[in-house]
Amino acid sequence: MNKERSVLETSNLSIGYGQGGKKVSVVAEGLSLKLQQGELVCLLGPNGAGKSTLIRTLAGIDKPLAGKVLMEGVDAGSMAPKERARLASVVLTDQAPSGMFTAYSVVALGRHPHTRWTGALQDQDRSRIEWALKVVGVESLSDRQIGELSDGERQKVMVARALAQESKVLFLDEPTAFVDLPRRVELMQILRDLAHEQGLAILLSSHDMDLSLQCADQLWLMNSEGKIVKGYPEDLALGKQIAHAFESDAVNWDSDEGCFRLHQKPTRLAFLEGAGSIALWTRRALARKGYGIGSVEQAELEVIVTHLNGYPIWRVGIGGAWKTFDSLESMFSWIDSHP
Repeated sequence: MNKERSVLETSNLSIGYGQGGKKVSVVAEGLSLKLQQGELVCLLGPNGAGKSTLIRTLAGIDKPLAGKVLMEGVDAGSMAPKERARLASVVLTDQAPSGMFTAYSVVALGRHPHTRWTGALQDQDRSRIEWALKVVGVESLSDRQIGELSDGERQKVMVARALAQESKVLFLDEPTAFVDLPRRVELMQILRDLAHEQGLAILLSSHDMDLSLQCADQLWLMNSEGKIVKGYPEDLALGKQIAHAFESDAVNWDSDEGCFRLHQKPTRLAFLEGAGSIALWTRRALARKGYGIGSVEQAELEVIVTHLNGYPIWRVGIGGAWKTFDSLESMFSWIDSHP
């Protein structure tokens, strides 16, 4: 995987709305960004931060308010649309065509920058289309009409269309929106593999922090002021940048467990003994029920987690009374009913 070559850069870029005499609203300015060949970059941030505007500007759909977007060192604004389409492709959430298009014909649209003026497909075009369908795993859907497909299937077809375009940079705006968890995981794995194995530079916006942390080579964190912090996912988690980008009165970032937690002030304390995934999920259940974790002397409740014949067991003590349970639900039913 070659990570030395920058295929897209911005120079003092400003993005926003309103041109041609209309009132200008700046979303972000002074942006200096780079996309490297062979990297999957996830763009994260709160709603309204400007993620979609940034992607549309980088892809050439919206014009910059100021500054430049350079593709392979050339100002993208000076390129003819067909020339730019050979370098960058984009997948938007509302982009899928409707009507009588089959999945194959939608993917074939990606060959437009490479076909002659007649638009007729050549052997190399068909070969690329078939490859794109196969690599995304939708070759079995070729003859299906696009309107008959699920959200996840349509998204994969649109990714295949972008791959058929044979560009070096791929932009995706919320590609996992409205897609169920297994399909989200599958799509992110496909995109990561394409970046690493095909040398693509891929930028996608997402609200899925967990998947982004697992799959991205780099994170771009965009806050509500339009500032972007870039870096290795784990570095941004450890350095509190993720916490700062998403700070709110409702949730906080738990850097120990790599997830967001609701702000819940404990009303009582429990002592928890044990390790591993059982202890982790027990701690979460206790927090949801209003318990913080304290010492034996402080706690009104003691919970010891262990195994019996390979199955999780919870031994619970309240006021000298002890009882054993085989599920958290039965444990809390007893706790809640205990005087």
